[in-house]
Amino acid sequence: MHTRIHTGDNPYQCSQCDKSFTKLSILERHYRIHSGEKPYQCIYCDKSFTQNSNLKRHTSFHTREKSYQCSHCDKSFPSNCTLKMHIKIHKEEKPYSCSHCDKSFSGKSTLINHTRIHTGEKLYQCSQCDKSFTDNSTLNRHTRIHTAEKPYQCNHCDKSCKLKDNLKKHIMIHTGVKPYQCNHCDKSFSTMGILKTHTRIHTGEKPYQCSHCDKTFSKQCNLKTHTRIHTGEKPYQCRHCDKTFSDKSVHTRHIMIHTGVKPYQCNHCDKSFSTMGILKTHTRIHTGEKPYQCSHCDKTFSKQCNLKTHTRIHTGEKPYQCRHCDKTFSDKSVHTRHIKILKRQHSCIATAKQMDSKISDTYSLNE
Repeated sequence: MHTRIHTGDNPYQCSQCDKSFTKLSILERHYRIHSGEKPYQCIYCDKSFTQNSNLKRHTSFHTREKSYQCSHCDKSFPSNCTLKMHIKIHKEEKPYSCSHCDKSFSGKSTLINHTRIHTGEKLYQCSQCDKSFTDNSTLNRHTRIHTAEKPYQCNHCDKSCKLKDNLKKHIMIHTGVKPYQCNHCDKSFSTMGILKTHTRIHTGEKPYQCSHCDKTFSKQCNLKTHTRIHTGEKPYQCRHCDKTFSDKSVHTRHIMIHTGVKPYQCNHCDKSFSTMGILKTHTRIHTGEKPYQCSHCDKTFSKQCNLKTHTRIHTGEKPYQCRHCDKTFSDKSVHTRHIKILKRQHSCIATAKQMDSKISDTYSLNE
């Protein structure tokens, strides 16, 4: 049986897909993906699993038993296999290489899940909707949308989270820990993801490309919001009026018009704001911070929108077209002022014409 690992002989063929295996037991375990059978039931909750090893890992969340200690750091794990995978982080060992690209991984299961990105294979089907996924963990996370389950409980407050990563990020609010330091400035962050996004302010990197136009973005969420300009989608409905919005943050700000709530208080003055974003921008008035650097010259700005307007001096872009004449503008506020001047002039001309007409009528009557 062991020889089949070397010969590549896989005599046990799945009847539902084209996969084959060296052992009947592995085939039986694989078949549960198709059948949905989960024979291993947790004694602490109503969850069940396709494999006994998955049940053991899950049970450790209830018992909090982590008997496998890492010799390189203070972390401990519920199983020997998770400890072995963790140790590869210290050794920087990545023995499993992808045959489709140049990526390599510390665990075989991670490689298998990654390979499905290339093959498009999505074996794990949601029982609540028609969505399917490349790996079981993503399916489990997705299922919580339907069940509203939040299994990860904060020890500091009553908040619970759907995802373990979200709980970790939340706990850092209580602890104040920000281990990820920016190499370009003195800022530090609670997660590597937030640091990566922040770093793009300094590098100017915009990896997210719109499929409808040539615009690029530093954040995937910004691309998603922008795409709605093209699709016309406005998924955020105000519960106080009939307005809908394409951007969640704009929707949140709009609701505060109705409620009047301004929960974000400035530490430097008595002003308060409806969103954290507006407070952060305001705080820069006091601190003098200007994190937005022009890639064409040495100027810096406190607001990203000001950097965007300034950059047009270098690029010559003038996206704001006057609807009354052929003039174009790089700055929206200058464009708005121009239209107001035209309206005022038009109003003055109209008033002068009316006055001329009245004077003319008066002379006609006198004659």
